[in-house]
Amino acid sequence: MTKVLFAAALCAVTAFAQPNFSGEWKLDIARSDFGQIPAPEVLTRSIKHQEPSLDYITYQKGRQGEVTSEIKYTTDGKPCVNKVQDKEAKGTARWVGENLLIEYTIDLGSVQVSAKEIWTLGDGGKTLTISNHISIPQQGEYDRKLVLDKQ
Repeated sequence: MTKVLFAAALCAVTAFAQPNFSGEWKLDIARSDFGQIPAPEVLTRSIKHQEPSLDYITYQKGRQGEVTSEIKYTTDGKPCVNKVQDKEAKGTARWVGENLLIEYTIDLGSVQVSAKEIWTLGDGGKTLTISNHISIPQQGEYDRKLVLDKQ
């Protein structure tokens, strides 16, 4: 009986059809929350997601100027290394149910920033919400929420 219950539970867990984040996305500033950090004027993200590969290019324009970053992960939890503004960012991405959890650290020289992002699709795949928890030694921790609309 235990084997039957375990097999049924395993089938239920693996039956999830993982969401696909592919598309062109634009930040909805009004529905986003940047906490203590000033919101950018513009933020767009172009995502190519073909399981388990997740590649995205983010363009951001604001007080700090214009920044474009290209990030690559695999959603199987394997460690990945990316360059962000000439700095090395190490991280992993893995599924937690229908949500994607991305955890990364970036060494900024005098300080190492760590972050956790949870990606969630909503509104029939038209809205991508990214909830961030960021930790910066000597500066504390804060949360921010990005809400992006599919274009």
